[in-house]
Amino acid sequence: MFESERGRQAAAGVETHVRGFFAGHAIAVDDDNLGPERRQAVPGLRILTVGPGPRADSWAYITAGCWSATERSGHGLEFVLTAPVRDERFADLLAMTASYHTRHRLDLGHSLPIGEPWLPGSRCDHLLISLPYLHGPALEHCPLPNGHARVLWVLPITAAEAAHRRQHGHESLERLFDEHAIVPTDPGRPSVV
Repeated sequence: MFESERGRQAAAGVETHVRGFFAGHAIAVDDDNLGPERRQAVPGLRILTVGPGPRADSWAYITAGCWSATERSGHGLEFVLTAPVRDERFADLLAMTASYHTRHRLDLGHSLPIGEPWLPGSRCDHLLISLPYLHGPALEHCPLPNGHARVLWVLPITAAEAAHRRQHGHESLERLFDEHAIVPTDPGRPSVV
């Protein structure tokens, strides 16, 4: 089977998984405006935009196609970003994350700077790769015809939180999130450190 066909099947499998998980939600697919560099780094990348509905009252943006650009032995990652509103900026952030992943192999507990706040006025200018706590393991584990994709959460965090993670570890930062009961979709949330 040609790699492009294998990648197409994997992206279709991710989309089917997302549509099943978010049954009852409006879902739009965007494969335009991702830019030539990102398109070259992650051919076939699509961003699924999931509207509020019975499973969640926030918006979710999910990659489909990241797996095929980075999989090893049939296993790879896709990413979900949860947001308070619909905005093309979130699809752009996910496309940036997918492109970054092809060069740096992101995984659970990693973080990356985004160079600006994720939303105007927010202190969060980094992204943390975490378990998709808002959606659970039913979204996280995505079987594919040629393997398995793990859907990890792209959580906006502050520079101070990213520094805390580097110094004290991922679990320490997540404990602080729990202690402070953060609302992860709140762009105005204060830093926990």
